[in-house]
Amino acid sequence: MDKKEILNLFKDTGAILEGHFLLSSGLHSEKYMQCAILLSHPDISEKVCSALADKCKIFKPNVVIAPALGGVIVSYEVARALGVKSLFTERNDGKMTLRRGFTLNDKDRVLVVEDVMTTGRSISEVIDVVKECGAKVVGIACIVDRSSGKLNFSYDFVSLLKIDIPVYSQSECPLCKKSIPFQKPGSRKF
Repeated sequence: MDKKEILNLFKDTGAILEGHFLLSSGLHSEKYMQCAILLSHPDISEKVCSALADKCKIFKPNVVIAPALGGVIVSYEVARALGVKSLFTERNDGKMTLRRGFTLNDKDRVLVVEDVMTTGRSISEVIDVVKECGAKVVGIACIVDRSSGKLNFSYDFVSLLKIDIPVYSQSECPLCKKSIPFQKPGSRKF
């Protein structure tokens, strides 16, 4: 899949939202890439995540892991396409953890995935969990990279779509200055 095709899938499914959004990162934006809408279509989810898995075969993972909630479907579909195990992490008392009987060990080669990345904070927390378990991170992947090139992981990083959507701190947000109320579409609680 090329970038134009992926962007068209977002548009066709109504997964590009416009308004005033408080992102999980704490930043504000006029647009939101709502992968949950895109991934609510199983045929599209399989197609997009298979394309991501194709880019990740070089990492040779035996486990794919993602942060809940947004990355769960991505982890499952990428793992299915690669024929490996899928896990996800969750926040417990504000700390990212493995729960539900999920485990990793020093023999695991782990691909960390996400739906959309802006600051990479959730991915960094997942990487910490993987390392605490003694497993090896072999790569990082996401459907949408909206970091504007600001992410600097010490692991190979791939995405299907890079898109520059301006983000603002609350004090610099033009929508806040106009007193336009914001929505919080992400899964992180503030």
